[in-house]
Amino acid sequence: MTLKLEPGARLVAATHNPGKARELVELLDGRFDLVAAGALGLAEPEETETSFAGNALLKARHAADASGMIALADDSGLSVRALDGAPGVYSARWAGPDRDFAMAMAKVEARLEAADGEDRAAWFSCALAVAWPDGPVVVVEGRVDGTLVFPPRGTLGFGYDPIFAPEGESRTFGEMPPAEKDRLSHRARAFAKLKAALF
Repeated sequence: MTLKLEPGARLVAATHNPGKARELVELLDGRFDLVAAGALGLAEPEETETSFAGNALLKARHAADASGMIALADDSGLSVRALDGAPGVYSARWAGPDRDFAMAMAKVEARLEAADGEDRAAWFSCALAVAWPDGPVVVVEGRVDGTLVFPPRGTLGFGYDPIFAPEGESRTFGEMPPAEKDRLSHRARAFAKLKAALF
């Protein structure tokens, strides 16, 4: 088996997050026929790993084996230096079952003020995993460093984007058009590695 993704191949994106699914489609440049796990009625596995790579691998393996298709999974999140890397792999869980990221961003701000309040350094991490049904997997990771901004600014992104300004930028990811964010993001950096490995 050759570990290459052929143009036009049908892949399942192991996500139920509409914003993340949109980014995956755009970062794949229309090269593949991508269907979201939610559209196939696939259940979301419990994310039990303690690393982004571990969770991405878990989700890709689950989706590949459940669908019989090559699966692409992403696990990503925000880490804050003053919070010892939290929320990290628990980024989505901080938003609760309703994915209330306004609440999650307020929680980050409150924890930051309680911890220090001065150190605003943070980074986004992204791990991407591609799994073949009952076969091999490839995992890559990307990261972008930046600074936290409060109050949140911008409505163009999703998740924690409105409180994160990447290095060299005064705007947050939430204030950037999607195409511009996609050139700078942790997910874009992970995709560059994935493309080098599999395309």
